[in-house]
Amino acid sequence: MTTPGPDDVRQGPAVAERRLHPVTPFRRAWAPVAVTAGWAVHDPNQAQEQLTRLTTTMLLAGLAVLVPVAALYGFMSWWFTHFSVTDSELRIRTGLLFRRTAHIRLERIQAVDVTQPLLARVAGVAKLRIDVVGADKKDELAFLGEGEARALRAELLARAAGFAPETAHEVGEAPSRELMRLPARELAVSLVLTGATWGSLVAALVVPPVLWLATHSVVTVLATGLPLLGAAGASSVGRFVAEYDWTVGESPDGLRIDHGLLDRTHETVPPGRVQTVRIVEPLLWRRRGWVRVELDVAGSSNSVLVPVAPRAVAESVVARVLPGVTVPPLRSLARPPRRAGRCVPLWWRGYGITVTDTVFAARHGLLRRRLSLVPHAKVQSVRLTQGPWERLWRLADVHVDTGADKTVTARLRDTRQAAELLQNQAERSRTGRRDARPDRWMT
Repeated sequence: MTTPGPDDVRQGPAVAERRLHPVTPFRRAWAPVAVTAGWAVHDPNQAQEQLTRLTTTMLLAGLAVLVPVAALYGFMSWWFTHFSVTDSELRIRTGLLFRRTAHIRLERIQAVDVTQPLLARVAGVAKLRIDVVGADKKDELAFLGEGEARALRAELLARAAGFAPETAHEVGEAPSRELMRLPARELAVSLVLTGATWGSLVAALVVPPVLWLATHSVVTVLATGLPLLGAAGASSVGRFVAEYDWTVGESPDGLRIDHGLLDRTHETVPPGRVQTVRIVEPLLWRRRGWVRVELDVAGSSNSVLVPVAPRAVAESVVARVLPGVTVPPLRSLARPPRRAGRCVPLWWRGYGITVTDTVFAARHGLLRRRLSLVPHAKVQSVRLTQGPWERLWRLADVHVDTGADKTVTARLRDTRQAAELLQNQAERSRTGRRDARPDRWMT
C-alpha cells in the first residue's frame, strides 16, 4: 500500500538508500518536451499561429532554453529519487519541493514484474513493477540495471515469502522449469483464425462499397475504408508483437510468464491469488484443437496465461496454476432445460454447468465458447436472480462472485435446481476456504 507523507525515512533504523540507474535522467528529461507537445495538440490553431511568428533566431533561442531545462529536470528528478528495503517494507522517496514517500509492505507484495521496452533493452536497463494487494495500480522503479532489477526482484520475493533479511540476499532468484513455449508460426496462424480479425476485414471490404453507392464520394470511401483495413491489421500485428515467444515456467514463487518481441516482459502469476480461470475456444480454432487460457487475479492486471495452445497442453498448465483441479470434460456439462429456448432462442444451447469437488464450472457461448472455472475456496458470495420472463418459465440464474470483483453465472437453470445449487455452493465455499492452502510464496 502506498501513502504520501513527509520524509519518513528518518524514522526507524537507518537503512542504505539506493538510486536508480544513471540512464534514468534521459528518460525523465522528455517530460517538459511532452508538456509542450501536449499544449500544441490541445490548441493546434494557436500553436500554428505562434510557430508562424517565430524566426530562426527565436527558434534556436527557444531550443537553447528548452534543452537545458529538460536536462536539468531529468537530472534533478533522478537525484532526488531514492529507494531502500527495510526489514518490513520497500520505501520509494521522490520529490524536490513536495516530498513523497511510498511505503510498500513486503507481506502485501503479490507480484514483482520486470519489463524491458525496446530502448531499455538496448541500454541494458529494466523497469521493476510491484503489484501490491489492495493497490489500484502498480508501483514501479524505472530504471534499474538489468542485473540489479533481477536481484532486487529475487530479494523482494524472498522477503515476501518470509525469509529473514540477512538470508534474503543469499536466496537468489528461484529456479524455473519451462512448462510451455509458443511457436511463432502457431501464434500467427491463431491470429489469422481469430474472429475479430475477420470481422474487421469483412467490415473493411463491405462498408466502402455501401458508402460509394450511397454517396459516390471517393474521399468518404477512403476515409472510412483505410482505417477499417488498418484496424484489422493493427490488432493482429499488435497481439503478435506482444505475445511473441510466450513462455510459461514454474518456480516456487509462482508461474513465470516471459513474452514480447520488441518490449520484453517478465511477469509472475502469484500462487493462491488466481480467482478464476477461463478456457476460451473460438470457432475457427476448434478444428485444430486450440484454446486460450485467461485469468482473473485478485488485485492484478495479469489476464492471459496461455495465448494459444492445444487443449491438452493448456489443461496441464491450468493444473499447475490451480493445484488439484482437473478441467471437467465438455460432455459433463449439463445444459439448461429445453424451455430455456423461450427466454434465449438458440443461444441457450451454449450454456452449461458442472460442479466438481474442487471447482464451480460454467460455460457460455455457442460460437466462441468460454468455460470459467472458479475454485470453491475463491467464492466470495452466491446469488440467485430471476426476472419476470424467467419466473414465468420456472428458470433462474445463479451468480458466483469472486475476490477479483468478477462474476461467473450459471444461466437459465431450473428453479428447483438453482435453489439447490445456491445452498450447496455456499456450503462448498465455506469448507473450501477452511481447507485452502495459505497464499504464500515458496511454500
